[in-house]
Amino acid sequence: MFRDKPTNMPGKNQIWKKFISNGNLDDQLLLPAEIADSWLRCSRIALNPGDGRGQNILEQASVRSMLEKNQEIISIAKPFMANLYEFFRNSGFMVVLADANGYVMESFGDRDALSSARKLHFVQGASWRECDVGTNAIAVGIVTGKPVQVSGAEHFCLKHHWWTCSAAPIYGADGQIVAFLDLSGPAKSAYSHTLGMVVAAANAISTQIGIQQKNYELSIMNKHLSSIFNTISDGVILFDRFGRVKEYNPVAKKILGKSADIACGTPVQSLFKGNDQLIQKMLSGKETYTDVEFQPDGKNSPSRCAISGEIIFDKQGGINGGVITLRPIEKIHSLVNRLSGHYTTFKFGDILGSSRAIQDAVLQAVAAAATASNVILQGESGTGKEMFAQAIHNKSARRNGPFVALNCGAIPRELVGSELFGYEDGAFTGAKRGGRPGNFELASGGTLFLDEIGDMPLEQQVALLRVLQEKKVSRVGGHKVIPVDVRIICATNKDLGKLVESGVFRQDLYFRLNVFKLEIPPLRDRREDIELLFKHFVQQIGSEQGREIKIEADAQQCINSYAWPGNVRELNNVAERACNLAGDGVIAITCLPPEVSSLRQNREIITGNREIRQICLQQELEQINSLLQQEHGNISRVAGMLGMARSTLYRKMKKYSIFH
Repeated sequence: MFRDKPTNMPGKNQIWKKFISNGNLDDQLLLPAEIADSWLRCSRIALNPGDGRGQNILEQASVRSMLEKNQEIISIAKPFMANLYEFFRNSGFMVVLADANGYVMESFGDRDALSSARKLHFVQGASWRECDVGTNAIAVGIVTGKPVQVSGAEHFCLKHHWWTCSAAPIYGADGQIVAFLDLSGPAKSAYSHTLGMVVAAANAISTQIGIQQKNYELSIMNKHLSSIFNTISDGVILFDRFGRVKEYNPVAKKILGKSADIACGTPVQSLFKGNDQLIQKMLSGKETYTDVEFQPDGKNSPSRCAISGEIIFDKQGGINGGVITLRPIEKIHSLVNRLSGHYTTFKFGDILGSSRAIQDAVLQAVAAAATASNVILQGESGTGKEMFAQAIHNKSARRNGPFVALNCGAIPRELVGSELFGYEDGAFTGAKRGGRPGNFELASGGTLFLDEIGDMPLEQQVALLRVLQEKKVSRVGGHKVIPVDVRIICATNKDLGKLVESGVFRQDLYFRLNVFKLEIPPLRDRREDIELLFKHFVQQIGSEQGREIKIEADAQQCINSYAWPGNVRELNNVAERACNLAGDGVIAITCLPPEVSSLRQNREIITGNREIRQICLQQELEQINSLLQQEHGNISRVAGMLGMARSTLYRKMKKYSIFH
């Protein structure tokens, strides 16, 4: 209960009166430093020491906003406030919770204490800051950030001298002050241990806020992990220490197939028949495994997969469960294709040429791309058959699938089968441990390009025909049948019809492949494209070298008249050689290989008229001589007047035996 008069605290009451009357704090050593500092601040703002009632009270809308903002803190603090109050029940005390700015959020206590607090406007929404009500525990705590106790005459305002208050800060999960816990009551009941109890309660609230924040973060993390678990492209199965399924994601169910009896509590071994020993070793903690191929038994199983298993151990080293991941084999093959270069770069727009022959070939190829039929590309070496194959793939419905190329003529005949169809572990001496998928498996969902198909051994032609008919493949040394979905594009520089007649190529395979047959014209049959292609290659190479390269007319005429037995590939190689030899940035005849630059080996006349050519050369000789005499042998000036490089002028002077 409160007394009608303030508590008589020897010494401090007299110090307060003296300070209020003349502002003298000569006896400030008798006061705690934080109290003396607070008095001085209150005096400087001319705060009325005879009052102490709260004048700054929030509107109801602002109170609701404050309570909503601090709802979590209030709900955590309330049980601790109730426990603290139990120690002071019926002793005139009240417990108060203020926000970090000193506004009262929650309070409860004895009826008399709450009634006296209302007379001071010590109510919800009231500001208990120093600038509003003078020195008090909450206000000093805001300034110092530390626990504090203010009793009796230590308060700056007279109406507070009947009170003692102890306050301590409450910290959020980030270490910042978020609220203050205050215990206020009659000054006559002030005890030093009261502050310790408030501090203990505030620390407990701070700890609980931190725990709740951690729980929230764990909840968010758990939601993230659950989202990843349910949306990850791999199947995941979690099992307990007894080998029973605890949890699985939708992808695992899809990979194992609808007929798989997967459910929580299902023994893991029952899901992976045929791999019992491997699973048992894992469950006993003896062995983990990575990417072991597995074919689910269910009829509705979508595809094969690669399974990996790992054991989870507890602190004592005992088995506490584990995890199995299932990865669709198509995704692995897609990754392998991407990393091994099994992708395409050429499209129909990259096939250059304005000749009728090449335009017709492109039109036929575009038509073939719109179908799923097999294609044979026939043409001489170097005509760009693989470019056509890639363009057909990129225009087809399989453009997002792999493009796998195999040169049948570059592989030893005994290895063609293993390259095409793959092999199992131990299938032959030197076989890779664990086996290896073949090109048919790698190309599943896409295109398999078989270059030099005419060089394929007869025994492999039989196997290829069977795969094309059944759309299934068996690895060398294996018995499992693997479904494949592959489009075949073949290329050859031989006449397959004649190979069939001679018995080197199977007729039934030829008919199976020969749905679309495209003839790629040689370069000599599309002469109007030679100059276009050569200039394109020169520009491309020059761009890579960071310089502009020009072509002399004589050199271009040699290029145009040459027969090009090596077709576009030879033309590209000659362009690269010429660019590398064009030291002054100009491709001259001397930059070309002898077989191209030799006029005797060219069937067509370079200039079209030898006499006119001779006259032109004579005129050029006289012009150079005349300018050299005019400019007194200044090579730089003469070269500028002729619009050519100095090196070009030197070369012409050497050609005409001009000496200056």
